[in-house]
Amino acid sequence: MAATQQQRIIFGLKVKQFRQERGWNFEELGQRTGISISYLNEIEKGKKYPQLDYRKRLAEVLEVPYDFLISPELTKEFAPLGELLHSKFLNDLPLDLFGIGMQPLVEIIASDPAKVNAFISALLEIARVYALREEHFYFAALRAYQELRNNYFEEIEQAASDFVRRNHLPKNGGVSLQMLTEILEKQHGCSIVADGLDAYAPLHWLRSVYNPRSKRILLNGQLNEHQRTYQLAKELGFHELGLKERPWASNFLRVNSFEEVLNNYKAAYFAVAILVNRGSFVNDIGQFFAQEKWEANGLLRLMEKYQASPEVLFQRFNVLTKDFGLDKVFFQRVVHDLDRDAFDMDKELHLNRRHQPHATGLGEHYCRRWLAISLLRELHSKQATQVSESLSPKQSELETSIAIGVQRAVFVATGEEYLCIAIAKPGHPTPGRNVSVTLGVLLDDHTKQHIRFWDDPAIPRRTVNVTCQRCALDDCADRAAPPKIVLRREERRKMEEMLRVLTGV
Repeated sequence: MAATQQQRIIFGLKVKQFRQERGWNFEELGQRTGISISYLNEIEKGKKYPQLDYRKRLAEVLEVPYDFLISPELTKEFAPLGELLHSKFLNDLPLDLFGIGMQPLVEIIASDPAKVNAFISALLEIARVYALREEHFYFAALRAYQELRNNYFEEIEQAASDFVRRNHLPKNGGVSLQMLTEILEKQHGCSIVADGLDAYAPLHWLRSVYNPRSKRILLNGQLNEHQRTYQLAKELGFHELGLKERPWASNFLRVNSFEEVLNNYKAAYFAVAILVNRGSFVNDIGQFFAQEKWEANGLLRLMEKYQASPEVLFQRFNVLTKDFGLDKVFFQRVVHDLDRDAFDMDKELHLNRRHQPHATGLGEHYCRRWLAISLLRELHSKQATQVSESLSPKQSELETSIAIGVQRAVFVATGEEYLCIAIAKPGHPTPGRNVSVTLGVLLDDHTKQHIRFWDDPAIPRRTVNVTCQRCALDDCADRAAPPKIVLRREERRKMEEMLRVLTGV
């Protein structure tokens, strides 16, 4: 039976360690064992696993017990590396997606195991202190992979295009719930239960659950038609793309592997691609960007045309890089927890580089001048008015269901300016929260050529920062917390200046 990659790597590490301990180079070890220098080199790199007679000869010459040389056990010096090699986490990392092989990575680690082990220990300690789990690394790896590919995947686009053509789905909007229901039932043998989760109170926050044995798709009865359509489109993504390792619920309760996270993203991508046809959407966005004046109703018309939620519509803005050359872009989703009156960023994506508006896990208050947050406040105010004035159902749905805005955000620390477009809506079906999605584009010359309404005088221009705690603006009426990080930094600067005076250095 052929040796596994781990066996080859561990065997090679041992040969390398014992050879170096004896002060031998490849030529000396080759003379003593009769093994060629090139083959020894491949053994140590974990590319080759020698035959039995060569393994015994190496053990004899290196004066190492044969059973230890072929065992998965490593010496004390390399023990942490052995734990890492055998860990589920390292084996689940999608190294191949980034063009990184396991062998080069191990060579780097093995070059100075003591230093690298200290570095790895430091990372693990940071992860422990900040309660980071495996899924945090998996989702971070997925974001990095999306950013590496500019969030555009031609192979999924092609699969979606073939699916639309084969099933005669409309390309100019209007893919209906009924159409997708019939495809799932007739082609994949699924059955859809519109209120299948309603009897399970603890699962009220899930949108759907798929039972692989019965092929039943259990939907949350509180979903609107757009949300139900998306859930069925995503389920079709799993089936059409042949994605076997997957979550069975719409939201992750527990992450089992990176493959599961990646496949969930692929199915979601497929769903958006069949609901919002790329060719049609590129044409619509071109017309939207060509307007001299900002028009919020333009986004509403797109949502209506494609029967899409704001999240689906903004996900389809992934065509900006491919079709418009706009690659300095970020996407964010901010959640407003109404009970705590707190704002949290639960999703973000940065193309080309990490942009100024970004998430922080330090418990600080995001800048209240951000468009995303001001729209969430506006939406909450509308909802409060609905309750206090007892608006009619039709009137309340019209006035409280959505808020759309645009902003030119200038970051105080760098002077960089972004054109931000955002939509805020209730976090249906999860009660007690609203969500906003934002598209931000760096305002450089290329952006100004493509988005004609960028300098519309009606668009507000605001100076912003990332968090209140790190903002030096002293005239901000929207501040939610004192600038303690700025004050601490200034105090440290004064201390260093005083030390320079005292020491003359």
